[in-house]
Amino acid sequence: MSTPPDPPVSALPDLNDAESRVPSVLRTAAAYAWRLIAVGIVVRVAFSLLGQFHRVAVAVFLGLVITAVLRPAAGLLARFMPRPLAVATALIGGIVLVLGALALVGETVADQRTGLEKEFVSGIDRIERRLEEPPFRLPPDAFDDLQSRIGKLLSDHRSTLISTALSGASRLVEVLTVLALALFCAVFFTHSGEKQWQWLCDQLPERARQRVAVGAEAAWRTFTGYTHGILLVAATNAVLVGIALFALGVPLAVPLALLEFMAAFIPLIGSPIALAVAAVVALASKGPLIALVVVALIVVIGQIEGHLLHPIVMSWAVRLHPVVVALAVVGGAVAAGVIGAVVAVPLVAVVWSVYQALQGPAGEPA
Repeated sequence: MSTPPDPPVSALPDLNDAESRVPSVLRTAAAYAWRLIAVGIVVRVAFSLLGQFHRVAVAVFLGLVITAVLRPAAGLLARFMPRPLAVATALIGGIVLVLGALALVGETVADQRTGLEKEFVSGIDRIERRLEEPPFRLPPDAFDDLQSRIGKLLSDHRSTLISTALSGASRLVEVLTVLALALFCAVFFTHSGEKQWQWLCDQLPERARQRVAVGAEAAWRTFTGYTHGILLVAATNAVLVGIALFALGVPLAVPLALLEFMAAFIPLIGSPIALAVAAVVALASKGPLIALVVVALIVVIGQIEGHLLHPIVMSWAVRLHPVVVALAVVGGAVAAGVIGAVVAVPLVAVVWSVYQALQGPAGEPA
């Protein structure tokens, strides 16, 4: 039985000709599309793994932040004492500073407690009277009805509130565990971080070590620059807010300044939220005029932070467009809440810095 003859070459489909009929724009879009899909799958898997071990990831991130803050001090102390003792001294000094700030806040609140209760009660009465006057004209029993509804709501959901408080206690244990792990990591990162990184690089293929070293150097430079810069911005905001609130006679000026310091770690939205809390305190204690001044302070602090502090202080780190910062903060908050909002901006800055470093001549393989 004879085999059929091969078809002529002209009868076979010309793949090159078929491909040439596809518009170049579509071919380019398809090439980018499957690469973006692959990158998206990798990012999705990475975030899924981080979600499973988010406490460990947060502890390592906090350990890196503590290392970026303490490393200069430890390096300075290491000139006069052994490095282990220098690291211990810097770490203990940092812990004492944080605990001292918290103790100052607690002492301030305790000292002003009696006066605050009277001021808030009288302030709420003033607000009620103003709302009863034109143009609001609320009925006098509106707030009494609101208070009774709040009391009934609390009594009806007492078991839920108790379970929430108990879950909050378990969350406190988790937070303390994460902080302990972060301090543990920070000690070793500060003491011998270079040796640990060198060991990790030695496990990589030789041709990949140069690019990894270049990317890591850019990442750490950007991360430390951002950490130092945001600390300076937060401290400046806290000092300005504390001085302004103290001058206006607003109670709890020190705790509100500390709240501003912590909120400044969330760019764009952190400071306005903290100052909004200060405005509510000012409204209840000093009346609407002082509250309006605090609201104006929100605008002033925002302008100083956005147009002066960030462009000058962040010059050694990567400058990101405000739109990129806003998208990063919102995306991080949606993905991981407050922690995501805090981590998003330095993460985007580090990724962009590594990308730029690997595009340069130093990032090209030998």
